Amino acid sequence: MSSGDLFAPQASTEARSEGATVFAHCDGGARGNPGPAGYGAVVTTQDGTVLAELSEFLGFKTNNFAEYSGLLGVLQWTLDHGHTRLEVVSDSLLMVNQVQGRYKVNSPDLKPLHEEAKRRIGKLGSFKISHALRHKNKVADRLANEAMNRGTNRASVPGAGSPAPLRSTPYPTKRDEPPAPPRMDPRPAAGSRPAEPARSQGVQPGEMLRGFVKDGTVVLLGGRSLPEGTFVKVIRE
Repeated sequence: MSSGDLFAPQASTEARSEGATVFAHCDGGARGNPGPAGYGAVVTTQDGTVLAELSEFLGFKTNNFAEYSGLLGVLQWTLDHGHTRLEVVSDSLLMVNQVQGRYKVNSPDLKPLHEEAKRRIGKLGSFKISHALRHKNKVADRLANEAMNRGTNRASVPGAGSPAPLRSTPYPTKRDEPPAPPRMDPRPAAGSRPAEPARSQGVQPGEMLRGFVKDGTVVLLGGRSLPEGTFVKVIRE
């Protein structure tokens, strides 16, 4: 019996270990930890034929909760489809070592999941679990992210890696700015009357004049001008 077969009853293992072994890669994640969580898993035959792809959104959970949920999903699928021999690969070193009995389960949130995993493993004829780095668990990782995307209404991007963690605040948006005033050419149009000579007479203090900026200089409409040194207040329209 392998180190991953710790929870299979030895007395009945031989009677229930007949049949082909199915293989599974499982993964779980939470964006924010805790945060929106999901798991994904792919179950195959020994030659790589895909038997099932599992993907489920879990709500607001921790990363380790999601990892255990992936294992439980694979175990339940295996039992529901009458298989008795299972080998699982996960990139969660913590979960693998806990299931193998190398690490204690101290988290009160993980203890019931660990106990349920032991119960389901005990119904199998043969069970093995091993650790692999994340780059060897790509399909399960993709399915886990698709589950999180569904739960958070985010679209998957084909060929992209894991989506970035969700921000706790909304992404900043550009403030609405008033449209710039139309650019005006001070030169008279062909056939039009020439503009009146510039004049400063008749401009009262506080009177509002209109104009535009050209090359850094304020040009008043109507050919009007102000004496040198006049202080003005410019309000953008």
